[in-house]
Amino acid sequence: MSLLTVVKASLSFAGKQIFSEIGLQVEPRDRIGLVGPNGSGKTTLLRLIMGEVSPDSGEVLVTKGTRVGYLPQDVQETLSGPLLQSVIESVPGRVDMENELRKAETSLKEASCKHDQIRIAEKLGEIHQEINRLDLDYPRHAAEKILLGLGFVTSDFDRSVSSLSGGWKTRAALSSLLYQRPDLLLLDEPTNHLDIPSVHWLEQFLKDFSGAMILVSHDRDFLNRQINRVISFGQEGMKCYNGNYDFYLKAREEERRTLEANARKQEQRVKEAEKFIERFRAKASKARQAQSKIKLLNKMEVVKTHRREKVTHFSFPDVPRSGMVVVSIKGLSKGFDEMPLYKDINLSVLRGERTAIIGPNGCGKTTLLRMVAGEIEPDKGEIPLGHKVSMSYFAQHHSDMLDHQKTVIEEVYQASPDESIGFIRGVCGAFLFSGQDVDKTIGVLSGGERARVSLAKLLVKPGNLMVMDEPTNHLDISSSEALIDALSEYNGTLLFVSHNQSFVNRLATKIWDIRGGEIIEYQGNLDEYYYHIASAEEEPAKGYDQGTLYEGRRGKRASVKKGQDRKKQKRGKAEKRQLIYDTLKPILAEVDRLEERIAELEARQEELERLLAEPDMFNDNNRSVLLLKEYKAVREEQDELLLKWEQTQDKLETGRSELSDRLTGRDVL
Repeated sequence: MSLLTVVKASLSFAGKQIFSEIGLQVEPRDRIGLVGPNGSGKTTLLRLIMGEVSPDSGEVLVTKGTRVGYLPQDVQETLSGPLLQSVIESVPGRVDMENELRKAETSLKEASCKHDQIRIAEKLGEIHQEINRLDLDYPRHAAEKILLGLGFVTSDFDRSVSSLSGGWKTRAALSSLLYQRPDLLLLDEPTNHLDIPSVHWLEQFLKDFSGAMILVSHDRDFLNRQINRVISFGQEGMKCYNGNYDFYLKAREEERRTLEANARKQEQRVKEAEKFIERFRAKASKARQAQSKIKLLNKMEVVKTHRREKVTHFSFPDVPRSGMVVVSIKGLSKGFDEMPLYKDINLSVLRGERTAIIGPNGCGKTTLLRMVAGEIEPDKGEIPLGHKVSMSYFAQHHSDMLDHQKTVIEEVYQASPDESIGFIRGVCGAFLFSGQDVDKTIGVLSGGERARVSLAKLLVKPGNLMVMDEPTNHLDISSSEALIDALSEYNGTLLFVSHNQSFVNRLATKIWDIRGGEIIEYQGNLDEYYYHIASAEEEPAKGYDQGTLYEGRRGKRASVKKGQDRKKQKRGKAEKRQLIYDTLKPILAEVDRLEERIAELEARQEELERLLAEPDMFNDNNRSVLLLKEYKAVREEQDELLLKWEQTQDKLETGRSELSDRLTGRDVL
C-alpha cells in the first residue's frame, strides 16, 4: 500500500510555474533522490508533502497512519529542554502518555471510592503498559547512540537545546527524526551541518533504515549509496527514473541522444514532405497526395529534445610552480579558553598534494586553515609557507567583504581583469549565476549567493596554493561536480575542509585526521582512509563515532599500500587478529556474559508484559503488584547491564587500538 500519492498537483509562485499536474507514488522502502538545479522545486515538493504549502490544483494524499518526518535546510526550534530528554520525548504520543500517567496517579491518590480506585488503577495499568511499549520500541540507549553518532558527546546530553548553535540544533533535530523511525523520512540536505565522521555514520545508519525516504543532497557519493529512484526537475518538468544518481545520468544521456536522433529524422521527413508539397501542389495528378502531406505535417507532434543543463565546465589557468615544500607546520600548538585543540604538531604539505582535513566539528579544522592563511596566530610553533608560494583562501566569512554596490560580474571581473568577459561569465555560470543573474548587485544577494561570488572570485585567479573551507556548501550537485572536475585539473596544491564525501574522495591525495589533540596523516583518498580504518576494526561501520579506533600517533603517517601479496596480507591479518583475541579474551568473555544476561532479561521482560496485558490481571491486586515490582527490577537491571556492556565495549576498543598501534609498526616519515 502506498504511503503517499500526489495526484495532478500544480503550483505557481509569483507567476512562475513550479509544478504542472505532477504525479507521484511513494511505496514502503522507496529511496528517492530529488535532483535538479537550485530553485527547480526540490524543497517545494517536500514542503508540499508536509502541507506547508498547498497546490493550486490537484491533491497530496498521505495514507492514514503514515508517520512522516521532515528535516528542512533551515530547522526551526522544535525541541526544548535537555538534549537527550528532548530527543526521547520527541516520539509521538510519549509526552501525552506521561501527562496522562501523572494525572491518573493524582486521581488515584484523591479517589475515596473503592470502585473509582479500581477503575483508575486499571487505567494506570494500561498507561504503564503503553509507556513500557514505548520504552521497548524506543529505548534510551538508542537515542544516546544516535546522538553520539551525529557528533555529540555524553557531556552534551544534559545541555539545553536552546543553548546549541544553529548547526548543532540541526543535528539535534536530525537525531530526533532518526530516533522516531518514521514511515517516510524527508531529508533536505541532511549533511549540510555535519562533518565527515558524522556523514559516514549517517550513511551507515540510513542503509539500515527500514522506512521510505526522499532525499535532497549535493553529495554525489552519499546520494548514490542511498537511493534506488530519482525524480529529476528539469526544463521539461518532473520525471522519474529507476536506479541511483549515476544510473540516472546515463539514462538521461541515452534519452537525450535518442530524442535528438528522432528529432533529426523528423526534421528530414518534414523537409522531404515540404519539398514534395512545393513541387506537386499545382499538379492535378498529385494534388491529393500533396494535401495528404499537408495534413500529415499539421498533425505531426514535434519531438522535443532535452535542453542541456546550464552548468558551465571551466578549467583553471596554469599557476606558477612553487617550491617542493608548500606548507611546513613546526611544533604547532593551539587552544581556546584553556581547551587545547592540538599540541606539538609537525607536518608538511608538498607541491601538488591535495590534503583534506577531517574530524568532528569543533576539533580545529577551520582554525588550522585560518592559521595557515595567517588570519590567526598559533599559541606555539610556526607555519611558514614555502618558496614562491602564492596562496588563495576561501572561507565562508569572506562574503562579508564584498562590495555591496557592485554587480556579480563586476565583483568577479575585478579579481582578474586580464581575463575575457566570456571566461568570467563562464565561471559565474558554474556557480549558478547565469543570464541576468550576473547583473544583480551584491547587496540584494542572500548569504549563500554571496559565498558563491567569493568562491568564483577565488577561482578566476587562483594562487599555486588554494586553501578552501567548505567550498560546496551553497552549490547544487551539478555545480559541485563542475567544481570537482575543475579542481581535478588544477596543477597547484590544495588544502581543504569539506563534509562532502564525493568532493573529498575524488580530490584528496592525503587525509589529515584531527582527533584527540592529534593530527594523524593518511596517504590516499577517503575510500582508502576508510579501508585503512577498517583494517584495524572488526566492525568499522558500527563503531565510527567518538570512540572509533584509529591507528597512528602524532607525526606518523599511515599508508594504504596497494599491490601487496594478498595471501601474505591475509595471513598477517589473521595472526594479528589471533594475538589481539588471545590478549583481550577476558574482556571478550565479560562481553559475552553480559550479552547472555541481557538476553535473559529481555525474554523475561516480554513474558511479564504478556502477563500484565491479560484482561483480568488487575483483579488480583497482590499478583499485579508483585509482577509490576519484578518488571521494574528487570528494567533497572537491564539499564545497569547495558551501561556495563557499553563500558566494557569501550575498554575492548581501547585495548584493540593500543595493541593495533604496537603491531602495525609504521615508519615515521
